[in-house]
Amino acid sequence: MALPDLTLSLQFGRFAGVDAHRSALPRHSVARWIRHALDLDGEITVRIVDAEEGQQLNREFRGKDYATNVLTFDYTQSPIVMADLVLCAPVVAREAEEQGKTLAAHYAHLLVHGALHAQGWDHETGEEDAEEMEAREIEILARMGIANPY
Repeated sequence: MALPDLTLSLQFGRFAGVDAHRSALPRHSVARWIRHALDLDGEITVRIVDAEEGQQLNREFRGKDYATNVLTFDYTQSPIVMADLVLCAPVVAREAEEQGKTLAAHYAHLLVHGALHAQGWDHETGEEDAEEMEAREIEILARMGIANPY
C-alpha cells in the first residue's frame, strides 16, 4: 500500500535544550510518522516550540491558559490535508519521562494524533469517539513498530 505524499515543513523555535528535540525528530522520521496517519496527500508544517509560545497559542486559539503537548490547526481536509501541528517541547519531554517513553516515541504518537485531528478525528466529542481515535492511533503506530502509547 502506497503512503500519501507529504510536503513537510519542520521548524524549531529557539529554546534551551532544542538539540535534544532535533535529535529525536529527524525529518525522515517525522515524515514517516505523519504519512502513516494520512488518508490523503498532505501539506503540513510541524513547529516545535517552548512553553511560552505553546501557552500563548493555546490561550489565544483554545482559551486555555497553559502549554499543551500538541495543537492542530487544520485548514482543509480535501482534496489534500493542510495543517499546522505545534508541539510544545517541554511538555512533550516531561510527558515522555513520566510515561517511561523515549522522546522520539512520544513525538511519534503526538504527530500521529495531530495528523488525525487535521483529518477531522476528535476525541473531545465523546467517549466513543475518543476510543475510536485511540484505537486508530494504536493501529497506525503498531504498523511502524511503535508500542501502544496508552
